[in-house]
Amino acid sequence: MKNKKALLIIDMQKGSFTPKTPRFDTEGVVERINELAEICRELDFPVIFIQHDGTGKGAFEKNTTEWELLDDLVVEPTDILIDKYANDVFYESELHSKLMELNVNELYITGCATDFCVESTIQSALTKDYNITVVADGHTTGERPHLNAEKVIEHYNWVWQNMIPTKGNIAVKYLQQIKNDITTIPVKS
Repeated sequence: MKNKKALLIIDMQKGSFTPKTPRFDTEGVVERINELAEICRELDFPVIFIQHDGTGKGAFEKNTTEWELLDDLVVEPTDILIDKYANDVFYESELHSKLMELNVNELYITGCATDFCVESTIQSALTKDYNITVVADGHTTGERPHLNAEKVIEHYNWVWQNMIPTKGNIAVKYLQQIKNDITTIPVKS
C-alpha cells in the first residue's frame, strides 16, 4: 500500500542561478530545502534531486557546470538523482516508476523555477493522483517582464492553494507549518 512521502527538489542547478538569472531569496530557499531534506532522511522518506538534462540542446548539458547542483545543497549518498527533459519532471523520466517502486504517493515539492518546472510538475502530479504539499517558501524564480519574482511566487502559492484536487490532495505550507505537522522524528540510535 502506498503511504510514503518523498521530497522533490527540482532544478536547483548552477545554470539556473547565475548573475544573469538571479533568483528570489536563493540562500533562504536552499537553507529551507536542506532542512526539510534532513527531516525527510531522518524519517526515511526519499529525497529526490531532479536535474534538467538538456543534452544536445546546448544548455544544461549533462556533466557540465551549469548542469551541476548548487554547491550549498546538501546531497547525501542515499539521495536519488533523476534527470528530466522538459518542464514537467514526469515527462519521459524515471520519476513516476521510481515513486511507484518506493510506494510513494505523497510529495513535498520544492525547487526552481516556480512558474515553469515547479508549476508543470505540480499539475502533472495532480493528474497522477499524488497527494502534494508545495513548500511555500521552498521554491523560487526570477524577475518576469510584468511581475517581480516575489509576486510570481505569491501568485502561484495562491493558485495551488485554490486548485481543485484530484483523488490526491494539494496543500501549500511554509516549512515551519510542515515541521509542526511532523510530530515525531525517530531518534537515531
